[in-house]
Amino acid sequence: MSRIGYKVVNLPEGVEVKQDGNVVTVKGPKGELTREFSDKITIKVEGNEVSFERSAEDNKTKALHGTTRSNFHNMVVGVSEGFKKELELRGVGYRAQMKGKTLVLNVGYSHPVEFEEEEGITFETPSATSIIVSGINKEEVGDCAARIRATRAPEPYKGKGIRYVGEYVRRKEGKTGK
Repeated sequence: MSRIGYKVVNLPEGVEVKQDGNVVTVKGPKGELTREFSDKITIKVEGNEVSFERSAEDNKTKALHGTTRSNFHNMVVGVSEGFKKELELRGVGYRAQMKGKTLVLNVGYSHPVEFEEEEGITFETPSATSIIVSGINKEEVGDCAARIRATRAPEPYKGKGIRYVGEYVRRKEGKTGK
């Protein structure tokens, strides 16, 4: 049973919801997001509350119930507050800098690695060893941050690499010489 699917989503001030069949558009102070949901879940907008009902009781529909509610809630939070992921660079000579709308990473390769800002995604570099990825779509922000992290994932021996702020990297012991 999906307990999350039964929770009602309260709309904050300044957020509007438009529904056209299965396509839902959420508009707020930070922008606008549109998404198509499954026809197995009925979305009801009543004033400042949005509820979700499922049409059947099979396992697939039960799973979609909670997923639909969570995706819609993420849309509402995105257009009202936005999302951000913070990354940090650890390693000698590792640094990040902005050149216009391009994020340039020097992370131990023979060449700098560049990431262009995508539509709806912004990069910030408050210091040479930290990156903030922000935007209104939670999936795109997380995906972009994961691609940046994958450039040089933290390695377990020295802990060098790009990691999320607060991420724990399990360290390994090196070889024991005789």
